Amino acid sequence: MAWVVFLRAVNVGGTNRCQPALIAKQLAKFDIVNIGAVGTFVVREDVSGSALRAAIARKLPFKCEIMICPAKEILDLVRKNPFVRQPSGPDITRFVTIAAKALRAGIRFDLPQIFIASPARTWLVKIIAIQGRFVLGLYRRQMKAISYLGKIEKRLGVPVTTRNWNTIEKILKILSSS
Repeated sequence: MAWVVFLRAVNVGGTNRCQPALIAKQLAKFDIVNIGAVGTFVVREDVSGSALRAAIARKLPFKCEIMICPAKEILDLVRKNPFVRQPSGPDITRFVTIAAKALRAGIRFDLPQIFIASPARTWLVKIIAIQGRFVLGLYRRQMKAISYLGKIEKRLGVPVTTRNWNTIEKILKILSSS
């Protein structure tokens, strides 16, 4: 089974420094592909999730959350085309937040004050869907919006990591070429 791995809080703000490309090279037996500098990998070799988690954890010089998703979950997410009717443009970023575990059914984001900038009352972060362990949304390219992304984790009550939708599209290309 193919896997997609997301490391939480890697190479952000000078902390939890590591070299994902080197980790991928060291774990070549898993046919692992590194995507970017923040700890996103596609694993094409058939390996158990627990063995994969242990192998990656041994390569990290610090402890961090390791989110491991079956590749099928990512493929299903992309197949639903979640951003088809959403605004786009150079000032809007599409993102997906990946939770460490499946989210409980019925979670809602009824906290508009977190996602609205006063006094303009224009949204800065907008949650469009929650699908399994994934929270999909948009944010405006403003510094205050980034701070709001951290509030998602507090609301969910589980560790999360966020990636730009472009990263998910890169994952799709790698999985499709396998």
